[in-house]
Amino acid sequence: MKQYDVAAFIWPSYHPDPRAKAFWPMGIGEWQTVMSNAPKFPGHEQPRYPLWGYVNEADPYVMAMQIEAATNHGVNVFIYDWYWYDGLPYLEGCLNDGFLGAANNDKMKFYVMWANHDVNLCWDKRNADDAFTGRNRSVIWRGGIDRNQFENACRRIIERYFGHPSYYRIDGKPVFMLYELSTFIAGIGGVQAAHEALSWFRDEVVRAGYPGLELQLTMRRDSPHSLSGIPGDNVGTQRDLVEQLAFDSLTHYQFCHFVDVNRDYNVVMEDVLAEWHTLDTNYTMPYYPHVSVGWDSSPRAQQFTGSIIKNNTPENFEKALLAARDFVDARPGQAPLITVNSWNEWTETSYLQPCTMYGYGYLEAVRRVFGGA
Repeated sequence: MKQYDVAAFIWPSYHPDPRAKAFWPMGIGEWQTVMSNAPKFPGHEQPRYPLWGYVNEADPYVMAMQIEAATNHGVNVFIYDWYWYDGLPYLEGCLNDGFLGAANNDKMKFYVMWANHDVNLCWDKRNADDAFTGRNRSVIWRGGIDRNQFENACRRIIERYFGHPSYYRIDGKPVFMLYELSTFIAGIGGVQAAHEALSWFRDEVVRAGYPGLELQLTMRRDSPHSLSGIPGDNVGTQRDLVEQLAFDSLTHYQFCHFVDVNRDYNVVMEDVLAEWHTLDTNYTMPYYPHVSVGWDSSPRAQQFTGSIIKNNTPENFEKALLAARDFVDARPGQAPLITVNSWNEWTETSYLQPCTMYGYGYLEAVRRVFGGA
């Protein structure tokens, strides 16, 4: 059977972290929010609880169990959300202690996505309603960083992760994903400064002994409009910037970033497929297809609901995976990579881990399409 790289994003918040107590004072990470989940209207398909319980995902024994379950069902890459705020990394325990400490991490590849977004109050259920509705626009941490902090963060990534034998590479080059392009450009000081910083990063990776860097971007909806919010800098469209900054490949993080998700899953997928083909046609670098399990961020709030994908059953998710497999098969010249949201986004209701509603249904869907270990 053909081998595919099925890469699931990991939201590394389910473990103790002193800085995270500002949002989850119990000291168990966002499990505190999951525990308090409840339906908000008749027919609301909540709560969803983990069959594995509220485990500490920074525990290497827990992560070894999860690696075994993932690879047995065809998920063979983890993409770790990685954070840098106020000059320090944040929520690294799941990767550093859990995954890298797991005795079986040679069975699974991993790579890093720098989740460089601002942090507001949406992680704090006590205040999330105000954050979601815009009544309170307070920013706790800024995602944009200057050149000095960027270099510090990149050196940490090169030194701690790129050399690990399980780090995911394309054509021998370690893959590094950037989450939010406009925030990066604003923090670093404009498009030219962004180009110079990324060129420096590429040079550092080569200097460290690698053949190069596979720089990947988390896309938003393809649009003819210029990106906004960067004072004094006419930055151009997303497509302009992808070319100017010489990204090597593209994917998405979540359906909600580029289509209207407040619909039936099968209808959403019609627009998703159209976007895949738009990117494949209009961009010069490879696009790796993305599949989201679902979307419902209401568990993070007391009352707010927002957009919700309906009918995201394991059976419909499987159809989306089949479409992604077909997309990859039709492009044999690029890596057989599919990204999936996500391994464990419980408070956004987009997870592969077994739950009280569908059991192992989502993981079994992956295994039916891609096979297991």
